[in-house]
Amino acid sequence: MSTPTTDAAAPAKPAASGDAKKPPPPLVPGTTSAERLALAKKYGLRPLNVRPPLGEYIRDLTGRWAFIRVLATSTAYAKNQNNYLGQLWAVLNPILNATVYVLIFGILLGLNRGVDNSIAFIVIGVFMYRFIESSVTGGAKSISGKTQLLRSLHFPRAVLPMSTVLSLLTTLLPAIVVMCIVSLLSGLLPGYAMIHITWWWLLLPAAVALMWIFNTGLAFFMARYVATTPDIENVLPFIMRVVMYASGVIFPLAAYVEKMDIPETSKAVVGGILEYQPVAVYLYLVRSVLMQEEQFPPSGLMWALGAAWAVVFFVIGFIVFWRGEERYGRD
Repeated sequence: MSTPTTDAAAPAKPAASGDAKKPPPPLVPGTTSAERLALAKKYGLRPLNVRPPLGEYIRDLTGRWAFIRVLATSTAYAKNQNNYLGQLWAVLNPILNATVYVLIFGILLGLNRGVDNSIAFIVIGVFMYRFIESSVTGGAKSISGKTQLLRSLHFPRAVLPMSTVLSLLTTLLPAIVVMCIVSLLSGLLPGYAMIHITWWWLLLPAAVALMWIFNTGLAFFMARYVATTPDIENVLPFIMRVVMYASGVIFPLAAYVEKMDIPETSKAVVGGILEYQPVAVYLYLVRSVLMQEEQFPPSGLMWALGAAWAVVFFVIGFIVFWRGEERYGRD
């Protein structure tokens, strides 16, 4: 005996096309776009991930200098915080590096490289170039390695490359002390010219300050281009190795040019390019201040070039970085 089917249990009949439910009308805001912008401005709100005008960006960045300084010092302090010897590594690292280069290039090989004190020449070149190289690699990672931070907080993105280079400058200070001591003591070894402390040493902070400004400009460039093209980071070690040999870190630039099998006029052009490129200029300034050798006489031209390279790289690098402000953390 079959049970009669009720209307509730019966399958529903498809609704007629005219009876289909229509979507609700779209929500229309009660204010215009101009009114909403005025309201946001009234309460100090502004859109996220929008590049502000350059003047406003600079003012916002300068107002955060205390934050940049604290971030840099805390980063430098945290670098050795988990080691047993702690902050003592800030001094031990440059001492060990100097010992290696002195033993290999100064004592075992005994090469003079056309200078009176090759130990001081190499130690100064290696320590100063490491500051430049670390600024390039650190700037390259300052944006690409902090995606979560960029997506969580709103602040001028230039804070990150600036604090990175300032942190490296903080760790450079004990290395400079070691560099100066090694340069002085190298004169006690037989066959190496004595280095004396003169009033020219007072210009060392000025040379380091120019390098700091120049390195910050480099960090701006690297942060912008590596954030948009990450493959560049894989090529950087090879580029920096070429720059090291082309900047006279280990060997004087004159030795490179003289060995080239090219006409004398071409040697003059190549020699001028290698000698006056920024990295070679800054190495020359530090060596001329500390070594007082005939190969590195004090030069007003080199100081002018050092200041010019620092300003040009910092200004152009900052503008290039600012133009990509809205893309950081989104690409």
